[in-house]
Amino acid sequence: MAPGTCPLLRTAMLLLLLLLATNQQATGAIVGSELRCQCLKTLQRIDFKTIQSLTVTPPGPHCTKTEVIATLKNGQEVCLNPEAPLVQKIIQKILNK
Repeated sequence: MAPGTCPLLRTAMLLLLLLLATNQQATGAIVGSELRCQCLKTLQRIDFKTIQSLTVTPPGPHCTKTEVIATLKNGQEVCLNPEAPLVQKIIQKILNK
């Protein structure tokens, strides 16, 4: 078998390329990585009307902090401070819907 023709090696390389291709940064606030915290900086406030969806990631082996990531209607993703009173209100408002 010639080098590079091993199906397992080829599959592993394709998987690595796929992971690298989908590992994108959004506005400097999010680092696409499963092995560390995603939020480098957080916002204290945001206009509720601009939020399309909200993801809350509890602490775990990847990160010791709760992370709140808002996807805005323009597609931008931003990290919110989960301790900020306004962010807690937004989370409650979404949970009550």
